[in-house]
Amino acid sequence: MKALILLSSLGVIALLAEIFSFKKLLYPLVIIGLITTFIFNAFDWGTDRIYFNMMRYDDFAVAFSSVLIGVSFLWFIMADGFFKEESNMTDYFALVIFSLAGAVIMVSYSNMAMLFLGIEILSIPMYVLAGSKKDDVLSNEAGFKYLIMGAFASGFLLFGIALIYGATGSFDIVEIAQTVAAGAASSIFYAGLLLMLVGMAFKVSAAPFHFWAPDVYQGAPTPVTAYMATIVKTAAFAAFLRLFYTCFQGSAATWTSIVVVMAGLTMLAGNITAVLQTSAKRMLAYSSVAHAGYMLLGLVALNQYSQGSILMYTLAYSVGSITSFGVLGYVAKAKGGDAVDSFNGLAKTNPFLAFVMTVALLSLAGIPPTAGFFAKYYIFTAAFQAGHAWLVLVAILASLIGVYYYFRIIIAMYFKHSNLEVTIEVSANHKLLFVITVLLTIALGLMPDFVIGLL
Repeated sequence: MKALILLSSLGVIALLAEIFSFKKLLYPLVIIGLITTFIFNAFDWGTDRIYFNMMRYDDFAVAFSSVLIGVSFLWFIMADGFFKEESNMTDYFALVIFSLAGAVIMVSYSNMAMLFLGIEILSIPMYVLAGSKKDDVLSNEAGFKYLIMGAFASGFLLFGIALIYGATGSFDIVEIAQTVAAGAASSIFYAGLLLMLVGMAFKVSAAPFHFWAPDVYQGAPTPVTAYMATIVKTAAFAAFLRLFYTCFQGSAATWTSIVVVMAGLTMLAGNITAVLQTSAKRMLAYSSVAHAGYMLLGLVALNQYSQGSILMYTLAYSVGSITSFGVLGYVAKAKGGDAVDSFNGLAKTNPFLAFVMTVALLSLAGIPPTAGFFAKYYIFTAAFQAGHAWLVLVAILASLIGVYYYFRIIIAMYFKHSNLEVTIEVSANHKLLFVITVLLTIALGLMPDFVIGLL
């Protein structure tokens, strides 16, 4: 709860920066504010408080909030150059921070009303940020598609919540779970459950509701794409997990088979389509869809390994994505495009960036000893323990396909020559960021139990 209060206060400060003329101080204030929020959030570990029967701040909420705040800290360092290029930077700061507050609500709600409120607080700033490049047609298209698809998803979600309230007489997820356990759920309840499942599948870009994600990810400014692929996806999966692990666990027989098919389709569709892409940014967008499929394995497992494995996966995936999008931003700016061929010869012109990108891609591909390998190992183990052996085989096959397109970029960097050799200068802030993310990727790969054991 302290995290939510501090983030909301930080968002208000960002709004006031323009009025009271302290724009130059805003960036360091935000960085200090995020560090302070992370520390105060950590102090809530081991507690289990319910606030006004609307929010529950337990270890689950603290752990996922820590991931969100920590990754946001890395994201703000990555997006430093992006903010400096914008005249209305205070608006960007405020939008990002308020969306982060919505993400914290999504991982700590105990009431359906707060789930919907958190999703909308997170989503509305993202619609604006996706279309923030007003002179870019692709950005305008991204903002429009994101808004329309987000509105559809919210409609499904809200209608589902209404039906569940009508069937159970409560918005409280614990009371709803008790009603289901008592066998008092009606057909209206199951209709509401399926509608909520569709709405949440839209939010996490799971197939067949993923079709909006590649266009939105490609059209949005690269730092905004990185934010959507990390913070937004982490918050959505944490909300998804809390909802189905707590509220709908008693009705798992109804929805598990649907999510199993959805997970298989998402992994295969994301990876196979990524192979066909020539744009590195669009490739990473389809990769993000595929990773949503892997995370769904933890949801269908619904056992003691689910929470820890999804926490590990979201952290490993987020760190790898921040790194890869950060390097992509430099390459695209220097080469004038984000094609895979833009990475040709990068190891010769900038060995540091090539090494950093290689570590990130190896983690995303799930190659040991990076964090991504153990993230996949634990989430596959959770699904296998739950009896979904064939789904794990599909996931392994999809991962092998993923290795192919990730290695396309690695091969381009080390074994191909560029017709346009440009020297890329990396700022001190970004060098520090890349060192931190590489060390985190390797450290999490060497000591995965530190994260897995939290939940």
